[in-house]
Formats: sequence, C-alpha cells, structure tokens
Amino acid sequence: MIEVKDAAKSYGRLQALRGINWKVEPGEFWGIIGPNGSGKSTLLSLISGIEAPDSGEIALSGRPLVSYGRKELSRKLAVLQQDGLPQVDFTVREIIEMGRFPFQDWLGRETGDSAEKLMQEIMDRLELDGLADRPLASLSGGQRQRAALGKVMAQQPEIVLLDEPTTYLDIRYQMQFMELVAGWQRDEGLTVIAVMHDLNLASLYCDHLLVLHGGEVAGLGTPAEILLPETVEAVFDVKSYSVVHPDTGGPQILLQKTIGTGMDRTLAPNTPGTVLEKISGMVE
Repeated sequence: MIEVKDAAKSYGRLQALRGINWKVEPGEFWGIIGPNGSGKSTLLSLISGIEAPDSGEIALSGRPLVSYGRKELSRKLAVLQQDGLPQVDFTVREIIEMGRFPFQDWLGRETGDSAEKLMQEIMDRLELDGLADRPLASLSGGQRQRAALGKVMAQQPEIVLLDEPTTYLDIRYQMQFMELVAGWQRDEGLTVIAVMHDLNLASLYCDHLLVLHGGEVAGLGTPAEILLPETVEAVFDVKSYSVVHPDTGGPQILLQKTIGTGMDRTLAPNTPGTVLEKISGMVE
C-alpha cells in the first residue's frame, strides 16, 4: 500500500529525515511516535504529497507518489491536521460537503444521489445532526474535530493520515475521537497512520508503532515490542514502568516521579546513534 524507500528531507542545514525505509500494508493502523523534532510530521507530509523528499521515493499502491494527480490522490488518501479546521463561518454541513471535492467536476457538481445519503450517514455516525447548521466558529474544540473528521470521511479514502489529532482535546474527547476513527477503520478496512504524542493512546488503538529519533527510524514493532521502559528511556530520556492494560492486554506506560530523586543532574543528550544502539536487537 505505502512504501517509503530511503527517504530523506532537509530544511536548510537541518536534516529532518534521513534513510527512512518503511512499509505499510492495507488495513493496518500505525502510530508514529518520537520526541519533538524527530521528524514525525515531516514524514507525514512526505507520505501525503504535501512535500517531496530530497532523495529516496514514496510509493503508493505500487506507483510513485509523484505520478498521482491532485484529485486522484485525494480519492486514495486524506489528511487531518492536529488543529483540524480553522474557526470559519461555514456551517458543519458545508464543511463536510467540501470533502466531496475529489468526486466533483470543475463546476462543483457530482452526478447521482449517493452523496446526499453519504452526508447524512456521516452526520448520524458522528452525532453532528444537531450541529448541521451551526457555523464552525461557534463550536467547541471537540465538535470542530468531529466536523473535520466528517470532512475526511466524505472523501471516502483508502488511507487516512492523522497528525496529532487529539492534541487540543480533553480526555473524554480524545477517547471519543479515537473510538470514531477505530470504528471507521474496522468497518471500511482503512489504512490509518497517526502521529501520536500520547503513548498510552497509541498502545490502545495502533496495531504497529514506528519510532523516530533524530530523523532516523529507531524502532518498528507492535506496542508490546516497542513500549518497554528501556525503549522509552532511550528515546524520550524519561524513566517509566510498563503495566498490562486489564481490558486489552497491551502495555500502558507509567512515568516515574522524579522530584527529589536526583533529576537536577545533568543528563547526557541522546544522539541518534546512541538511541539506535540501545534499541538495536529489541525488535525486528
């Protein structure tokens, strides 16, 4: 479905990514994790076609990503950014209808009556019926993010890219949003790639994790293989415990309290090479 081959990207003197090799199969749910500045959002930009790699190649369904036209790519792949949608005066229904752009002609027309049925199904699924005529600017953050998800769903993509989709949401809306995405993924067999900061949410919803550090791949595997205390320390420079979730059996990370435990010591910064050496051999 998606193959990243030796991809690299720089911004001036800053090398954001180097030597990225990664393959995503149809129907998988991947989480991309790593510290700030590790290249997570940059990698998502390359996969979405927003930016091109300086070297290497991104392939989608066996074709180079650069060979896709704008509308053709939009019918395959949809992107939801962390801030969702700006506080504009378009109504919720109008925002969701914008997701049908890949299927419209140059006059904005779409043949057939299936689009209206799809719009209503999305509104019902996301519990947006009561908000249909409300302007986006009048909604809460959680409501706006649901409307943004509705716009993405209206594209009927095969692949969904999420860039830190729960960053500005409280715990309730974080869980609600991830449950909606997971249900949609199961029902439609979608391929989902999500940049995640919350390791416990990533463990709950992602089948596989890609760890980035210093612009390099520092680990690939299931949450059980990746979310180990030694890996968390090597990548994030924090000490933690790993416990088993009583419902899913997957790992959940508990951070160690550091006040009064010598945290005022000077920590030697992890270089990418050091992290790779620490993680090497933990997962294949």
